[in-house]
Amino acid sequence: MLALLIVGSFALLTLTYGQGSNGLQRGVTAVFAPVSSVFDRALKPARDLVNWVDETFDARGKNHRLEEELQVARKEAVGGKAAVAENAELHKLLKFDQSGAIPEGTEPVTGRVIGLSPTVWFTDVMIDVGTGDGVTPGDPVLNGDGLIGHVSAATGSVAKVTLISDHSSAVSVRVVPAGVQGIVKATVGEPNRLVLSFLNSDKNIHKGESVVTAGWHGEGIESRFPPNIPVGEVIKATIFEQEAQERSVVRPYADLRNLNTVQVLTGGASK
Repeated sequence: MLALLIVGSFALLTLTYGQGSNGLQRGVTAVFAPVSSVFDRALKPARDLVNWVDETFDARGKNHRLEEELQVARKEAVGGKAAVAENAELHKLLKFDQSGAIPEGTEPVTGRVIGLSPTVWFTDVMIDVGTGDGVTPGDPVLNGDGLIGHVSAATGSVAKVTLISDHSSAVSVRVVPAGVQGIVKATVGEPNRLVLSFLNSDKNIHKGESVVTAGWHGEGIESRFPPNIPVGEVIKATIFEQEAQERSVVRPYADLRNLNTVQVLTGGASK
């Protein structure tokens, strides 16, 4: 085919030699136009395939870039929400510090929860501050809502906090404004319910009254906590005639199932 095209071209050049450039163009066009049309139709599927592949890869590249941008935006959004939540917790702690509830002689050390109780009872957490930060066993621990527990063990950079929802926990408290004193203990399996037993029940208490740490010593229980730290709110009061003693149910102010930023009161006299 190539040989025939070359021979045909020379023949046309010879025949159109005296006709000028216009004749030459007409001759070449006459030979190659049909062939060009055939090759154009034959190569069209190949060109379409190449274009499709090119457009596909281009679209995939754009889609990949969009996915990366979406992931970055999602991380920034989640990070922003986490930062806002942490700022809110720190703001509550700051207000708590400024409220006068923190006793003199103690130094608040702020930490973050890095480990949760391995059981479903929410009895202890691990925090990222330890003896290197001045934290020692027995130090009270709270968050922006109120008391959550005490330090039960500590190393250089980590401490274990036993929560007030632990079965071994007992906190001496006072009901305000009634002034009735007693002890709150955990209800096993219910971190949002504490049982308040009164040592003297000559006064009535009511639903909605606040419970704070009493900070006293006696009846074989030595208070780990300074006075007037918020503990919870009375949500139910009942009288057990068999024991001649009044008991109430207290809901902790702090959500013991969702703890993030906490504060350890270090340097206190009470342990």
